[in-house]
Amino acid sequence: MPDFTKSESIGSETANPGVLEVRNLTKSFKVPAGKDGNTQLRALDGINLDLARGETLGLVGESGCGKSTLARTLMMLERPDEGTITWDGIDPYTLKGKDMLALRRRVQMVFQDPYASLNARMTAGEIISEPWRTHKGLYQSKRDRIARVRELLQLVGLRPSDEHRSPQEFSGGQRQRLGIARALALRPSVLICDEPVSALDLSVQAQVLNLLNELQQELGISYIFISHDLSVVRHVADRVAVMYLGRMVETGPTETVFDSPLHPYTEALMSAAPTLDPSSRRTRIILEGEVPSPLNPPSGCRFRTRCVHATDECAQSLPPVATGVAFGESTHIAECFHPRTAVSLGMPAHV
Repeated sequence: MPDFTKSESIGSETANPGVLEVRNLTKSFKVPAGKDGNTQLRALDGINLDLARGETLGLVGESGCGKSTLARTLMMLERPDEGTITWDGIDPYTLKGKDMLALRRRVQMVFQDPYASLNARMTAGEIISEPWRTHKGLYQSKRDRIARVRELLQLVGLRPSDEHRSPQEFSGGQRQRLGIARALALRPSVLICDEPVSALDLSVQAQVLNLLNELQQELGISYIFISHDLSVVRHVADRVAVMYLGRMVETGPTETVFDSPLHPYTEALMSAAPTLDPSSRRTRIILEGEVPSPLNPPSGCRFRTRCVHATDECAQSLPPVATGVAFGESTHIAECFHPRTAVSLGMPAHV
């Protein structure tokens, strides 16, 4: 098992070197022409992202904002049009053959639907061991492979004897545990979790989230946690990244983004987050209008057509970066002409 170290200070490059760095990532798809004749749907538009070792990064935003496309691109299932992705300083698109296969082992995925993501014709043991058919050489004998399957089942809270059961014999929460065991089979350094608990009951959600936390503490794995459920993200994430129409509009430490958002879209999003503390409840901000089509996004700030603070300059160019400093060296940033809590653009604002 690789040696991973839990970070001392989330967001500090010196204390916690990054496992992932994304710069100016762009991805478009060719689709049938829209009303304006455009056939290029820009799903990702200049994405910048960092992930530290042992960190959980929550990725939130409305449906269609590009979260799943970003996940597929990071998994190297989609090739970006522009920009760079580096895993531990390595550009995956410079690799071929065995080197690329070895890099793919480092990042695995936990899918949203535990019923659709498992092959009903295979046993639990076969599902967990299937990745070893492609990534050969991890275990030299059948005995070693069987022992590892049983070890992984125990690691995710299932019984070793469950290796002979089919997915239909498991509950939804048990199936998701099985999916996590499969993702761990190749000893990854990063798990991309795409809505991993949205299909589960609340009590089962808590079990799976606690499991993911325990695995992170034990193995030092980094998570990219994609979810619509803001309460879940606040519970599990060290940092939060907010997406809107293919762009990353705000990133920062979780508590800071939730309590003192910089971007008006984040402010509206967080106002909808449920809370049990009456003193921390906010006035709900209702956004008017529909999300613009990625086939024909607005000029300048993507959010300006729904923003009550928008001015003429918001339509002229992409917004500058507003910066807020929180928790020592951790940085809180947003793309906005009119940030909600920063005192000035590009200058530190204590939040």
